[in-house]
Amino acid sequence: MIIDDPSIIDPPPDSDPRPPSLYALPPGAVDTHAHVIGTHYIEERSYTPHPAAPESYVRMLDASGMAHGVLIQVSVHGTDNSLMLDTLARHPQRLRGIAVAPHDLPAHQWQALKDGGVVGLRLNATTGGGVGVSKLREYEAICAELGWHLQFLIHGHELPALAPQVGRLKVPVIFDHMGYVTPELAGAEAGNALIGLVRDGAWVKLSGAFRISSEGPPYADTTSFASRLAETAPDRCVWGSDWPHVGFRGRMPNVGDLLDLLAAWVPDPARRNAVLAANPQRLYGFPPASDA
Repeated sequence: MIIDDPSIIDPPPDSDPRPPSLYALPPGAVDTHAHVIGTHYIEERSYTPHPAAPESYVRMLDASGMAHGVLIQVSVHGTDNSLMLDTLARHPQRLRGIAVAPHDLPAHQWQALKDGGVVGLRLNATTGGGVGVSKLREYEAICAELGWHLQFLIHGHELPALAPQVGRLKVPVIFDHMGYVTPELAGAEAGNALIGLVRDGAWVKLSGAFRISSEGPPYADTTSFASRLAETAPDRCVWGSDWPHVGFRGRMPNVGDLLDLLAAWVPDPARRNAVLAANPQRLYGFPPASDA
């Protein structure tokens, strides 16, 4: 269950994360979507998360067997990327970051973000505290200059209207959580819009099953669409834990269970290994495992 009530504090994530039980992770596996969270919340937030310390995230990576992680600036911190940047500075080889920032920062601040391990910008059209898509061309130019990509958090029903603009962008783009395309939307205009964008060059995160499933654990109703995405662009799909699962009121998932979903979503071992390692290494600038 997704919530939209900042008076309710999120529960903490599962305290005993584990690796997948249905297959072995490849060397250099990357968790491409997680958050570190302090207590400096912005007023216009749509939820109030439980704090998630950098050390707790690193412990989760270790416990689940992931070599690398990508931190996404969380909406409740607005454009204050300081906690994420501090975390990247402590783990420069292991972590990368995706920032949320106003489009009119001076050049030296953009360079400081890049020097600090940021490799992309997130546009958030769904929750308070994010930066929306009204300055899409400006953000495209920034990413082109810095060699970054644009990450979109958007609800599935909004995809058809956004798709023509995204399709014209000249920088890499990636969609969070399978575009928030629920099973009900997967065979309709929203699902087809995302499939078209991915077919034509967009990336997508095979993540967020617990957010979009109508059935709940083990989220079997997400398999059909996730498999379509993986078949459409096996070299542009990545996986993310979405730890610590902010703004969620259902049973907290274990990272190992979320990893196990890939056994059904991407049954071919070579393709699954690419989703977990080779693809995100390429997108986020991590060295191949043999070079790490």
